[in-house]
Amino acid sequence: MTTSAVRIADLKSRFSQHLRKERAGRSITVLDGSTSIARIVPYEGDGGALTIRHPLSGDPSLKQILLPPPLKLPRDIIVLLLEERHGQR
Repeated sequence: MTTSAVRIADLKSRFSQHLRKERAGRSITVLDGSTSIARIVPYEGDGGALTIRHPLSGDPSLKQILLPPPLKLPRDIIVLLLEERHGQR
């Protein structure tokens, strides 16, 4: 299998073109700068159909399922995300 390396901006601007290469059997390594962050590979499924399973009778609806309480973090999550995005962490 042939692999090509593509930066995020190029992948975003020419996504369809890159997917055509991937469909032809090539894998794509996604780069953030010079760092590999992901790989897109051709799907090698067995050709089986997707099986949809319905909830069992008596199971609660999604509206009835309670979510856990939000985490109590010592710092603002937005500040943490921005630090990570800008490479400060």
